Amino acid sequence: MSPEFDVIIVGSGPAGVSAAFPLVEAGVKVLMVDGGRQEDVRRPTRSFLEERATDPRQWEWMVGERFHALGMREAISPKLRVPTHAHVFADFAQVNRVDSQGFIALGSLAPGGLSNAWGCGVAQLSPQELAAFPCPSDAMHDSYRTVVERIGVSRSQQDELTDYFGMQGEAQPEIALDKLHTALDQKYRRHGADLLQQGFRLGRFPVAVLSQDRGARKGCNRSGNCLFGCERRSLYSASEDLATLRQFPNFRHARLQVESLRQDAGQGWQVYGEDPQDRQRKTFSARQVHLAAGTVATTRLALSALKHEAPVRLLSCPTAAFILWMPSFLGKPRADAFGYGQLAFVQTLREDVTALGSTFSTVGLPMTEFARHLPLRRRLAVDVLRSLMSSCVVGNMFLPGHLSANQAHLTPDGRLHIRGAYHEDVPTLLKQAAASLRRAYARLGAYMLPMSFTAGQPGGDIHYAGTLPMRERPQAGETSAIGELAGLDGLFVVDGASLPNLTEKSHTLTIMANADRIARAALQRLHSA
Repeated sequence: MSPEFDVIIVGSGPAGVSAAFPLVEAGVKVLMVDGGRQEDVRRPTRSFLEERATDPRQWEWMVGERFHALGMREAISPKLRVPTHAHVFADFAQVNRVDSQGFIALGSLAPGGLSNAWGCGVAQLSPQELAAFPCPSDAMHDSYRTVVERIGVSRSQQDELTDYFGMQGEAQPEIALDKLHTALDQKYRRHGADLLQQGFRLGRFPVAVLSQDRGARKGCNRSGNCLFGCERRSLYSASEDLATLRQFPNFRHARLQVESLRQDAGQGWQVYGEDPQDRQRKTFSARQVHLAAGTVATTRLALSALKHEAPVRLLSCPTAAFILWMPSFLGKPRADAFGYGQLAFVQTLREDVTALGSTFSTVGLPMTEFARHLPLRRRLAVDVLRSLMSSCVVGNMFLPGHLSANQAHLTPDGRLHIRGAYHEDVPTLLKQAAASLRRAYARLGAYMLPMSFTAGQPGGDIHYAGTLPMRERPQAGETSAIGELAGLDGLFVVDGASLPNLTEKSHTLTIMANADRIARAALQRLHSA
């Protein structure tokens, strides 16, 4: 009996949709499955400041009916506490049978995956960074270009970080900076040469956000609602591509919480799971399976299919957050602004360690996100922040993934257990980064608030990769140059699990480009079979 589909893609996030396009455009019959979780909280429709001043039901999207905003206090990122994103992260670990110790294990069961709640920062790996990939760099460059032009990216044409981010493909103009970031940018242009000697560079962060209208998606109007969800659809989400894919007659999208995979001799692959709506058990078959469920879920499914219980390394990026105060803006009124990273910084810490981060407007961020970092009682901290907020920006920072020491292993009962840890050098590097950034930003008229530099826990970065890395000669638990799991023909890993390295750069664009590249290679395999 022939399989129902040529390819089943498990997951509808950035990796899944990127793998799907080359396949469906070639006429291949594709089934894409995901957990089917849908948004159930109303998003703000007017600017953040207007909604905060006039919306009598703002508690629904600021706090949530079940006080969602008060949860996940151990995570630095506020996106994990936003009620409009509750469905993105809900029940992921439980459904995917994931346990963790000292690690914040996150993923998504929603259509579009984690791209429903990402920061939209994009970057391309340099030739040196791509040297770890067992494939020609030209293939990755072609796929980078394909993805950039599909999703829409706004970026600077030339500044201090243009070469560092190395973007391929046509892009839209950069989104306008707010007044605070404009001041930082102008001062850097005057003092950049001195700061460059200290290993500090500043420039625009390329973002997968439209600055100009493109079809049904509208250009950013700097409403400040980025964190809560953009009604204009300016921010890229894989759900945008999912809507396009549904127009292909050879593409089908279905709800399925995938539990296991099995290879049948001569019959391809069987995918087993449960429909989360009607709780019916279902099985689908295909010649190939492409795992795009996110690094954590993909790792459990792949290790289970292999019956591989030996520990594997899980890469993640040590991270930190901080607050900068700009005294020259004290007392100035708050104004609408783009809510995600406006300026990026790169700080060289040592020869093999570079920190990357960005700074954000405080407009669109709940005050409680700042109050908990100040060395003051909560009530006093709120009073202080009422005066300071309009003259502050908030920053984040990522270190490269080789500084993580996380391990994951499959337990005898089929669960994935993750133990989180950082390399012993991380505390020293974070201390060095805080001091370096404090000096650099002070030169630009921005002062790091005392005790605001806060390190995140392992996993809170949500930059996961490398559990099933691509190798030239893959061993058990590794993948080939085209992402095929060693020992299991026809099972391809197209998400972050197959990346052989994890730099400090945002890794979503690289995941998408690699998924596009792998799918093109898998397509040739289908045609030659």
